[in-house]
Amino acid sequence: MKTKHLLIQMLAMLCLCWGLPATADDDAPPPEPVVTVNINEADAETLAERLVGVGITRAQAIIRYREEHGRFYSAEELSAVAGIGMATVLKNEARIRTD
Repeated sequence: MKTKHLLIQMLAMLCLCWGLPATADDDAPPPEPVVTVNINEADAETLAERLVGVGITRAQAIIRYREEHGRFYSAEELSAVAGIGMATVLKNEARIRTD
């Protein structure tokens, strides 16, 4: 009896494992490319539009900081701007360019 239950469980697991690859959505559209922004050149409107969690007020703070302290050499330097924390920088890491 135990052998029969074990065999049924093994067959069920085999069916589950076999069926998983077939559930992948092959017709899914490719992911949209990430829109980047150069934080050393962009105006406030562009920064607010392209950076997640950055509105016009924070974007203007980025511009002011850039004008007072010079260019940014890394995305992490944005955390020195008032109102921009590392969480915001990490959310936007793939979007931020400094070149």
